[in-house]
Amino acid sequence: MYQRVVLRYCESLHGRWNLQEIRAVFLRRHLLQNTALELFLSTRTAIMFAFPDQDTVKKVVYQLPRVGVGVKYGLPQSRKTSLMTPRQLFKHSDMCQKWQKREISNFDYLMFLNTVAGRTFNDLNQYPVFPWILSNYTSETLDLNQASNFRDLSKPIGALSESRRKFFQDRYSNWEDETIPPFHYGTHYSTQAFTLNWLFRVEPFTSMFIHMQSGKFDHPDRMFHSLAETWERCQRDSHDVKELIPELFYLPELFRNSNGFPLGKRADGAKLDDIILPPWARGAEHFVLLHRQALESNLVSCQLNQWIDLIFGYKQRGPEAVRATNVFYYLTYEGSVNVNAIENPSQAEAVKQQIQSFGQTPAQLLTEAHPPRHSVMTITPMMFRRCEDDLCMLMKFISNSPIVYLAANTWSQLAQPTVLSIANNLVFALNRWDNGYKYTSNRPSALAMNDKQAEADANQVELPLTVDPLLASGNPSQPPPRRHLGDSFDQRMKIKWNNFVSTTDTRFIIACGYPDYSFRVIDLDSARVRQVVYGHGDVVTCVARSETSLFSDCYVATGSLDCTVALWHWNGQAGVVAGEYNLPGETPSPRAILTGHDAKITALSVSAEHGMVLSGCEDGTVLMHTTSGDLLRRIEGPDKVSLLFMSRDCVVFVLYGTSIIRTFSTTARPLDEQVIQERLECACLTRDSEYVVAGSDSGRVHIWRLFPLEHLYTFQQTDSPVRCVAVSASHRFILGGLDSGAIVVFNVDFNKWYYEYKHRYAENKR
Repeated sequence: MYQRVVLRYCESLHGRWNLQEIRAVFLRRHLLQNTALELFLSTRTAIMFAFPDQDTVKKVVYQLPRVGVGVKYGLPQSRKTSLMTPRQLFKHSDMCQKWQKREISNFDYLMFLNTVAGRTFNDLNQYPVFPWILSNYTSETLDLNQASNFRDLSKPIGALSESRRKFFQDRYSNWEDETIPPFHYGTHYSTQAFTLNWLFRVEPFTSMFIHMQSGKFDHPDRMFHSLAETWERCQRDSHDVKELIPELFYLPELFRNSNGFPLGKRADGAKLDDIILPPWARGAEHFVLLHRQALESNLVSCQLNQWIDLIFGYKQRGPEAVRATNVFYYLTYEGSVNVNAIENPSQAEAVKQQIQSFGQTPAQLLTEAHPPRHSVMTITPMMFRRCEDDLCMLMKFISNSPIVYLAANTWSQLAQPTVLSIANNLVFALNRWDNGYKYTSNRPSALAMNDKQAEADANQVELPLTVDPLLASGNPSQPPPRRHLGDSFDQRMKIKWNNFVSTTDTRFIIACGYPDYSFRVIDLDSARVRQVVYGHGDVVTCVARSETSLFSDCYVATGSLDCTVALWHWNGQAGVVAGEYNLPGETPSPRAILTGHDAKITALSVSAEHGMVLSGCEDGTVLMHTTSGDLLRRIEGPDKVSLLFMSRDCVVFVLYGTSIIRTFSTTARPLDEQVIQERLECACLTRDSEYVVAGSDSGRVHIWRLFPLEHLYTFQQTDSPVRCVAVSASHRFILGGLDSGAIVVFNVDFNKWYYEYKHRYAENKR
């Protein structure tokens, strides 16, 4: 009833959404006025509504759940937050500080800026904008440490060359129209036409592009065909000053015509079906991955703040914009006109069409210079100091039961950073982690495997990991009731690391493998079963969760002997697997049942960010589903799928059997393959998805770079097989759970494998 009070009539209503699924509410612009809202749902969809006026917007917000703009940006979950202006959102968020301290990537930070500045995937006129970052699209090789391969981010696209800058400055200086303010650029860097020209090979943008062109494609010579040609046109054509869109950094399908539409030929006879990529790219997937690496490179990081000043900051408008050759047509700016106040209908319609078709400048977030990103050396000056010892410590449990699961929940934001370990006898330990521990070269050597004296010496120094006090002593055959998971698992199963998933705050564990076909949520403080969840017709064989921040919701996927995968919604605040409407007390129900396998599910990977669920089974098949249940891809393999991961850059890592490693794109295109001599037992991705850490049955821990696939390092051999691995939140330690019932901790410095480190810092150390 209350909705009718706010809106008596809603034109073209074509769907309905559960209020309980709303995770964020953002104020948005429509025709340069703050009269729209965008709602982000737990299903990874977003809906945008335009309203008659700002009063109606405020009334609607106060009838919606109190979720603010979500939990990602460090802002209160309140209705007041949802009504904040873009500048207020930026000012009160903690994302700028996180970016400066390199806690988030350049890509994530640019998406944050676009989101709070009003850019949205739901409006082609206000599509997210990303910078051109490279200037070399013609060479056979691309050196990401060579400054000449990168665009100057301190200048707008229209002013990269001196002659072009002078052309636009002359236009501004010689402007004589008294009714229209002077400008440098009559076109914009982000328009509906430009966005569709990037995306017209992918539906639904193909149909949108045809509709925009009155039922046909544009002239082939004007359609996106070559990155090198498009870049050159942006350097010489006074009507082309476009920037990029996010998809060029993650969507290889953008470069191929997968719809079957006849796109025609250019005047030179070239077909438009596929994009002409730079010679240094070995295909669409390779280009996207290298392009993303270039975005995260040090040469981009150190000057990205200057591009932010141009697009979102103090050089966006006013005298600083004039000095920076960065002034656009006045109707692209917020506050320049109120369409509703124009009395002449034809004039109002003309202004409306101008705003909708020829670009809108993002909301201005800063009126002073954006701070630069800290260099790696500034953040931790000693981070490149070589550790003399790989081995940090070894911690042995008195039960001697193999350690089959580790979760390094060592975030500094937690009151008590913890390493959760689970043994084969289902005894778990909440081991304390000290984030203040630092390696010192003059301390006694870490716990040696076969050296009692070294162990005695090491006991006198501070170490990062301390055993759970409840398990430090006592009878190993009778563990404390508060440290046992309860019922035994199905006897047909070997207990492995992927039988368990921990929440990031170490409050709950989700365990599978029970003979009653359930999986269970267990409170780790009391060891009591919080939920028994049924959703399969046979034993649940593996479980995985999507990426998540502290205390946030996520997806949980379960695989079974019944050949199906079930996708569930984890309510982080309530600490339960949610029901259909995410209401208190509801019976848990899956969001989707994923089918297509003909054998036992053996491996899972879930990404909420990409909306994908990957599953592998005993016959070697890998399936890729959307989180709504649609089957996207099928990959056949030579052996059982033992390990399966997907990186943030959409590189898929598969271990077949115990020794065949293959990587794929999410379009199922093969990228790399390695056959190794050891039998791998377990693996995990680092938080940045750059590296795979794996343990073998020979007692070794290995590190691979994910793309391009490359074995980087092997730590010293331990005295028993490695059953599980984890990486600390700081990326400074690798932990391994051993078959002997111990946890080994290695010092690690991932920075030495970064491209910039090898070329910039390694030279200085010689």
